[in-house]
Amino acid sequence: MMSPMASLFLTLAVLTTGLYAGFLLTFLIAVMPGLAALPDAGFAAAMRRFNEKVPGPAFLLLFLGVIAFPAVPVVTETGEDTWPLLLAALLCAVASHLITIAGNIPLNNALAQSEGGDDTAARAAFEARWNTFHRIRTALSLAAFALLAVAAV
Repeated sequence: MMSPMASLFLTLAVLTTGLYAGFLLTFLIAVMPGLAALPDAGFAAAMRRFNEKVPGPAFLLLFLGVIAFPAVPVVTETGEDTWPLLLAALLCAVASHLITIAGNIPLNNALAQSEGGDDTAARAAFEARWNTFHRIRTALSLAAFALLAVAAV
């Protein structure tokens, strides 16, 4: 049986990972397709504004919680039958974050720096690559959530 502390952190991990995966999925299936229909200047302006607003306190709590909360039961419950699921979920979350840090954030920064310039060129350098990274990190986050949900039952 999992310790009360590990159970609490597993519950927090399921909640934060589910919220984070849902946020990414919403961008994948609704926001980005909606933005794709905009002209270049509108697309670039909208993405710049999103990129300014997203790393707020609530997002950062989710972003950090997706790693911190499952790490506790992984470290403390090494004898549990759920340990492989917890470890796999944590590895998926870490991989998703690495893609965000190494892929999406540099593209966001480049788009921000292009403000006032050629929005058509900025979009061409941004959109397809950003969406590819985003699809991968969304899939990894959904996998982390599923693994944690299975571990919790």
